[in-house]
Amino acid sequence: MSGPSVGVPVTAPSPEGRERAEAAQGKAAVLQEALPWITRFHGQTVVIKYGGHAMVDPELQRSFAADVALLRFVGLRPVVVHGGGPQISRLARERGVASRFVAGLRVTDDAMMAVVHDALAGEVNPEVVALIAAAGAPATGVVGSDGPVLTCVTTRGPAGEDLGAVGEVVDVDVAAIEAVLDAGRVPVIATLGRDVTGREHNVNADTAAGAVAAALGASKLVVLTDVPGIFEGFGTPDERLLSVLDRDRLAALSAAGELADGMLPKVGGVLAALDGGVPRAHVLDGRVQHVVLIEIFTDEGIGTMVLGPAAAAPTDGAVGAAVAP
Repeated sequence: MSGPSVGVPVTAPSPEGRERAEAAQGKAAVLQEALPWITRFHGQTVVIKYGGHAMVDPELQRSFAADVALLRFVGLRPVVVHGGGPQISRLARERGVASRFVAGLRVTDDAMMAVVHDALAGEVNPEVVALIAAAGAPATGVVGSDGPVLTCVTTRGPAGEDLGAVGEVVDVDVAAIEAVLDAGRVPVIATLGRDVTGREHNVNADTAAGAVAAALGASKLVVLTDVPGIFEGFGTPDERLLSVLDRDRLAALSAAGELADGMLPKVGGVLAALDGGVPRAHVLDGRVQHVVLIEIFTDEGIGTMVLGPAAAAPTDGAVGAAVAP
């Protein structure tokens, strides 16, 4: 945040002391900028879909965990929903199980289901819980198929393709997640679901995050990915990043086939959240350190913000930022 200088310059006994004091002034200005956003979102639930490169790069892992811990300590109620595409693919290769995708969804036969369960529940979930705990916030792992927390039905591909045990969430055990939040802990949800017959399903993390955000009445859904946001004309010479758009325009872009296959589940999750009453969703580049804090606690924001029917249009001209309080 820039503007005219206020007050007098720092006085210090040495140039080094002055540099340190001026750096501290800059940090104080950042905190001052964040205060209205902290006040606005205090006590509100923010669902964060954690995925992409941020899940495999050690520095980005620590950055993400620090962001989540800070959100919790300043009074927000973060909920982390994760998949584990790279980890599932690696474990599948180790076991000799072939991976196949339809419209961005992993085809899941019995052998792949065993891989998905072991990767998500046995590897990724405990790792994310440990990262957040190491950053200073207590966290609790939640496996969606336990309970089940995520009840699902078997879904098919866009042209009716058989995807195997791929589930679509139809019910969320809100009480189970709220109990973790009310205990002052961060729920970390592995996206496994179970249908009414007891069969375990692989649930896409993007669509699961949208369902969880809607069920919890979250104020925001944040989706981390490996691109800067949602592009119009993706893959063409005229492609451009969309900073702000509404729900209907996003749906139209998807229906017109203007989005990459890998973006389709993310858009599906965003639309489900917005249609379920979540005011805003944000698609952010998880390769950027502290991207969650930049989006929530600064005036500028980054990435793409999608407004639902419950949200007013931005009035402050910020790119990707929430509407000013």
